[in-house]
Amino acid sequence: MVRTTLTALTVLAIGALAACGSSSTGGSPTPGATSSGTATFTATPPPTAVPTPTPTASQAPPADDLSGTWSGQYTGPFNGNFSLTWTQTGNALNGSIKLSSPADTLDISGNLTGTTISFGAVGVVTYTGTVASSTSMSGSYTDLANGQTGSWNAPKT
Repeated sequence: MVRTTLTALTVLAIGALAACGSSSTGGSPTPGATSSGTATFTATPPPTAVPTPTPTASQAPPADDLSGTWSGQYTGPFNGNFSLTWTQTGNALNGSIKLSSPADTLDISGNLTGTTISFGAVGVVTYTGTVASSTSMSGSYTDLANGQTGSWNAPKT
C-alpha cells in the first residue's frame, strides 16, 4: 500500500511539473523551494527590447562656401576697413584679417553653422553674425582687451 501511494504521489508530482513547464506565461521556468522543502517554479519575464538610437547630425551643413576675400567696414570703439581672406573646410573657417585702425593683420579661425558665423583672433577680438548669402555677411564684434563692442559688415569681393 505504501508503494502504491508513493507511486501515485510521484506520478502526480511529475504531472504538476509538466504542467508548469508548458505554461503560456512566457520566459523560462526558474526553480525555487518553499519552506516545506518542495520545489516550486516561477516564470521569468521575457527580455525587454531596447530601441536602437537614431543617429543625428552634430552640426548642420554649411549654407554657403565663404572661401575667398571679403572687404568690409567696422564701427564702434574702432572705425575702419578690413580685408578678410579665408578658406572653408566643412564648417571650419581659417585665414587672416587685415585691419586699418588700429593697423594690424591677425590670423583668424571660425565656424559657420547654417547662416550663423563666428570667428576671431585668439585673445584679441571675436566676431559673430549672420551670412545673408554667399556674397554678404554682417554682425557684431567684441574687443577682448577692453570688452567694447561694435558692428561690422562685409560683401565678398
